[in-house]
Amino acid sequence: MSAICRLAGRQLCSRLANSERNSLLFVRPVTIQAQPYKEPPKQGHDEKNMQLGRPCSPHLTVYQVQLTSTLSISHRITGCMLSGYAMAFGFGAMLPGDFTTFLDGLHLNSACIFSIKMMLAFPFSYHFLNGIRHLSWDAGKFLTIKEVYTTGYVMVAAAFALTACLAAL
Repeated sequence: MSAICRLAGRQLCSRLANSERNSLLFVRPVTIQAQPYKEPPKQGHDEKNMQLGRPCSPHLTVYQVQLTSTLSISHRITGCMLSGYAMAFGFGAMLPGDFTTFLDGLHLNSACIFSIKMMLAFPFSYHFLNGIRHLSWDAGKFLTIKEVYTTGYVMVAAAFALTACLAAL
């Protein structure tokens, strides 16, 4: 069998090599003209896309605001705020004097002090309660969409209630 294939292959190659018409199929004449390098125009990404007529992506403007994404972003922001609090209190501990004498020197009324306490306590209470919510998710509880939204609303209400309790102290 292999002898027949070899013989057929030799005859096919010899016919193709002898044929003038088929030899043109294997060789194609190509003429290349040398041109100097022309540097492409310097354009930014947006200018190039505008020139090519490509539409600009709408990014976040096409999405409706959702409770889940808002709470997730807020959890990260309050975590950063708590880190800032820790650094500020750490630097404040290095300053000379007592913090209570500084506050007494400002002569603030009770409503102003309560609102400042609320602003300081809210990131802690929100991050704390949302962290408990995340731990319950890690345990495999409250993972349906309805439960995620319900626990989100409950957590926000509880965060405001805990904030008011902490500020009242």
